[in-house]
Amino acid sequence: MGERFAEGLPSNNPLGHYFDALQLTGYYYTFIGVAQIITAILLLIPRSSLLGALMYFPIIINICVLTYATRFEGTRIVTFMVLACLFLLIWDYDRLKHILPIKQPKAEPPPLLRKPLGIRLRILFFGGSIAPLAFIIAGTSYLFEIGPCNSEEACRNQCTGSKNPEACQIFCDCIYTKGQPLDSCLAAFDKAKDVRQRGGK
Repeated sequence: MGERFAEGLPSNNPLGHYFDALQLTGYYYTFIGVAQIITAILLLIPRSSLLGALMYFPIIINICVLTYATRFEGTRIVTFMVLACLFLLIWDYDRLKHILPIKQPKAEPPPLLRKPLGIRLRILFFGGSIAPLAFIIAGTSYLFEIGPCNSEEACRNQCTGSKNPEACQIFCDCIYTKGQPLDSCLAAFDKAKDVRQRGGK
């Protein structure tokens, strides 16, 4: 529709920079949107859900890495989406195992005498997901010392409870006033912290 992804995200936000550049790629931008819509439709139809999950996995992995790289506030939700996609793929393990690069047994026992590996994998994955979910919920709050947040106001609000409020303000100025890249602003933040620590000593 010609609209930018995450329209409310400021252009000076690191992820906003990316979305601005992505929109300028022309029909590649449209291709991404169409591919995501097709994938969503395939996921909703039971008969094509496996194909949808296979298409969705590289899409959501790419989005997840992007959100971590830009310290986006929605990182936790995107990580949940990666786990959900993995669960869908493991749910269909019995169909996928034939294309995986693992050695298959030459002869299998009769179905009544064996417990399908797919069911065991589903149970193990579902049970094993509790620990990663707990880590994501609790751990992502402490993953980064500072982040650009999703707006200038939110960025400056985090400075109130920060150990280095002056350095935090310098970081927010660097992102939203000067429009500098995230790495440059993180370097400015670290430099301001070092100056303050040396001054305090």
